[in-house]
Formats: sequence, structure tokens, C-alpha cells
Amino acid sequence: MMSTSPRNGLLGRALFFGALAELLFGYDLGIAGIALLSISEQWEMSPAVSGFVVSSLLLGATIGVAVAGRLADRFGRRPILMLISAFFIVGGILAAVAPDVSLLILGRFIMGLGVGGSASVVTIYLVEIAPTRHRGKIGSLGQVMVVLGILLAYIVGYALQPSDAWRWMIGLSVVPGAILAVGLVSMPESPRWFVSHGRPGDARRSLERLSHPDVDGELAELEAAHHRSPDRQVSLGEVLRRMFSPGLRRNSIAACILAALVQFTGANSIIYYAPAALIDAGFSEGAAVTANVSVGVVNVLFTLLGLFLVDRLPRRALLTVGMCGMTTAMIYLAAVSQLGPEQSAVTGFLTLGGMLLFLASFAMSWGILVRVVVSELFPSAIRGTATGLALLLNWVANFVVGQTFPSLLAVSATLSFGLFAVIGVCALVFIRRVLPETGAGSTLEEVASDEPVHARA
Repeated sequence: MMSTSPRNGLLGRALFFGALAELLFGYDLGIAGIALLSISEQWEMSPAVSGFVVSSLLLGATIGVAVAGRLADRFGRRPILMLISAFFIVGGILAAVAPDVSLLILGRFIMGLGVGGSASVVTIYLVEIAPTRHRGKIGSLGQVMVVLGILLAYIVGYALQPSDAWRWMIGLSVVPGAILAVGLVSMPESPRWFVSHGRPGDARRSLERLSHPDVDGELAELEAAHHRSPDRQVSLGEVLRRMFSPGLRRNSIAACILAALVQFTGANSIIYYAPAALIDAGFSEGAAVTANVSVGVVNVLFTLLGLFLVDRLPRRALLTVGMCGMTTAMIYLAAVSQLGPEQSAVTGFLTLGGMLLFLASFAMSWGILVRVVVSELFPSAIRGTATGLALLLNWVANFVVGQTFPSLLAVSATLSFGLFAVIGVCALVFIRRVLPETGAGSTLEEVASDEPVHARA
């Protein structure tokens, strides 16, 4: 039975506050599409400006994910998490009270710095403070909290959209941001970070506060691991040379393509712009926001299914099954937009069905696997920085999709969904011909060695 000591309570609170940052991450991603419906009624905006209201957060996230990891390595996980909470608070307040579009965009950009920092640092903190036997489950907590945050955003949007209270939709993110900031004051630093900076006494005290069951054994393990492979700030040039050396070049190219490709399959275009697409198909504004809640529910349920399947099926098999469903859904959506009754409730329901099929396929496969597979493709000596570089491409691609999809949708929904379907077919070829298998019993050392790893047929 788990002890209910105060120290176990501290570990629980540390996990809660780490997960809260991921919840904020999901909420800020999900709320924009609903808020945009009311914002566009208050301020006249072109499709490009509407896109930038959404993608300004993604631009900030691109910068946040690029620098937060290295700052956390230098200054500690907890101080950077506190800085992240400050970005959520300041950006949320500025966006909520913005008198014009430009300050709204600035506020969203600042919030994006928090989103990107969260994506980079939270999982590291959660995994490093957790007892060894729980690290796998706790490492998976982040993605679950992100999709729960998106669902929460959809529910809040559903409740507030009839009154056009978009400022409250955005401003409510300040509350969990403030809770996170206050809570982190009493949280311990990562024991692993203390060991990597030559502070074993502080590492011991951190382990004791977190009530690890075997403090001496855990500390000895951390110190032995550090001596075998000392943590150090590897120069960017050194990481790039190693990534594209003959032995790792194939893995690095696969990781970079995978990180960018997941955005160009269309997942976030649905998460961000589902209400706009449903209105374009024929739903009323209220019906579109109501239907959007079902998108969030499906996203959560199939993410949980994916967590059940992730270590039971080979990585490439799960990615292939998911992409087949995603591509089929996009072909279907393109056909509905081209052939279905124009601007009708029937077309709206047909469009919603295609979106739900797409999100279900995505959430159980690509949604949970991309970060895992990317990290598995690199050796431990460069894994952190190399994974960060690959995921930077993910956020750049995310920004591009967020910025361009409203303009594409304004031109032709058929063109938008058809383009995503074509990319889906390319993704299936990529999985079969380029991507190595990183699961199915393969160890990280086998997958990410300096010997070339060839995709298995």
C-alpha cells in the first residue's frame, strides 16, 4: 500500500504541478479556434490575420522549445518551469485585455513561449523526479494532460461562446498559471540535475523530500550513470556533426521528416479550426461549437487507447494503421466538400464524421508516438539536444499549418483536405521505406547506434 506520508504528498504535488503545465499547454492550443469566432465578429480580419492570431502562439512556442531545454540544463528544471508559468500569466492577461489585434497577437506570442517551454521541460522534470518503477507511466502523463487541456478548452468555449466572451476564454488560462507559479515555490529541484552539477548533498535532500523508497540506491545509481556518461553542454555544432555522421544520418533524416510530417498531415488544422470548418460546411456557429466538444472527447479517448497499444504493437505498424485511417478520412472530407449538399446540416454532420475518424486515427498513433520515436532514434549522448532540434522542425511546421490553413480553407475546403490526403500517402511511403523500427523489442542501443539502421520491410 502506498504511504500517505507528507513526503509522498510532496511527490504527488510535484507531479500535479508538472502535469498542470501540460494542461495549460493543451488549453491554450485548443481555445483559439473557438475564441476566433467571436474575435472575428468584434474586429474585421482577413484570413491571413485570423491565421496569425492562432499561429502567433505557435511562433512563440517554436522559440520556447528551442531554448528552454538548454536553459533548464544550465539553471535547473524548477526555475525554468516558474518562468514558463510567468509567460502563461503575463501572456494570458495581455491577450484577454487587448484593445486591438496587434496586442492580442503579442499576448498569444508570450503565451506561446510558455507552451514551447512546457513541451520541452515538463516531461524531463516529471521523469527525473519519479521513482524508477513509475517513470514510464509518469512520462506518458504529459500527452494525456495536453489532450485533456484541449478538451477543457472546448468545454469552456461551449459554455462561453453564446455570450461571445472570448476574453474570458483566453483569460481563464491565467488561473492555472498562477496556481502553477505558487505551487512550484515549494517544489524540489530534480535530483538528477543536482548530480549532473556536482551537488550530491542537494540531490540526496531532494530524493528524501520526494520520498524515494531507496534514497541511497537511487543516488548511487544517478552518480554511477553520471560518471559513465557525464552530462555536459555539448555544442550545437558537435551535435549536428554527430547527427549527420554516416552511422546516424539515416536516423537523423527520419527523425526530422517525422517531426515535420506529423504537422502536415492536418491534425492541428482540425484541432485549431474545427469550428470554422464546420461552419463552412453548413453548421450554425452554436452547433459548430457544440459539435467541437465531441472532437475533444474523441481525442482524449483514443489517446488513452494509444497509450494502451504503444508498447504492445511495433511502432511502424501502429503509425501505418493510424495513417491509413487519417488518409482515408481526408479523402472522405475532400469528397464531402466537393460533392455534398452545399452549406447544409447534412454536410456539416458528414464533415464532423470525417473529422472524428481522422482524430481517432491520429490520437491513437501519431499523436502519442512521434515524440517517442524521435527520441528513440538518437544515442543517449546527444539525445536531448538532437531530439530538441528535430522537434523544433515540428513547431515550425505547426506554425506554417496554423498560418496557412485559414487561407486554404477560404479558397477551397476540397483543396485543403485533398492536399492533406496526398501528404498522408507520402507518409505511408515514408514509414515503409525510410523510418526504422524503434519498438518491438529493439533496445535504444540497437536502434540509435552509430551503425546504420535500415527500415525493415
